[in-house]
Amino acid sequence: MKKTSATSLAKQLNISKARGLEAVIKARLIAAVLKEAEKRHLTHAALARASGLSRSAVTAILSGSLQKVTIDRVLRLVEAAGLEAEVKVRRAA
Repeated sequence: MKKTSATSLAKQLNISKARGLEAVIKARLIAAVLKEAEKRHLTHAALARASGLSRSAVTAILSGSLQKVTIDRVLRLVEAAGLEAEVKVRRAA
């Protein structure tokens, strides 16, 4: 998967850099959940039970629908998949 920077995404979509960063973070977290779910043979129903989200919400999120998807919901899926997210902050260039 090609990594897209928040800055380039923001320019392409004519949104703020912060919104671009949020979209990139969500997409990377979702990609990690998909990879782990496939590796561990986790179904959407199993992820839904473990995360407390509905199966339809899990399916929508994992199919790439980022509208109205909060970081909290994505992080619940990360945890449900047995993963842990880390945040790295650095000084802007």
